[in-house]
Amino acid sequence: MATPISGISDEIARQLKRYNLILKEDIEAAEKELTKEAVEELRNSALTPRLTGDYAKGWTQSKVKGHWVGHNKTNYQLTHLLEDGHAKVGGGRVPAYPHIEPIARKAAEKFEERIDDIVRLRG
Repeated sequence: MATPISGISDEIARQLKRYNLILKEDIEAAEKELTKEAVEELRNSALTPRLTGDYAKGWTQSKVKGHWVGHNKTNYQLTHLLEDGHAKVGGGRVPAYPHIEPIARKAAEKFEERIDDIVRLRG
């Protein structure tokens, strides 16, 4: 059905809202999927420190303020200490075990590529 010329601006606004909603849904699905992949990689990575295995098993994903994030549910207080290293009580430093940043960087790059693909596909 053709839109009369008098209603063209309303039709354009309606189509733009529809397009925005589709993009938002596709981007959220990509965000959820890539967060899940990153969490699995953190659980299984050789870079993730393992003493008892509880730290590695604690990685999970949750929706926080409308966005999917990966976090360590059981040992959250250790993440920055292991990632960055820390001072010892008697002096000296515990070495850093960078395991989060490389996986997070890779996930961010994949997310950017996925957004480009979504916009290209839907545009």
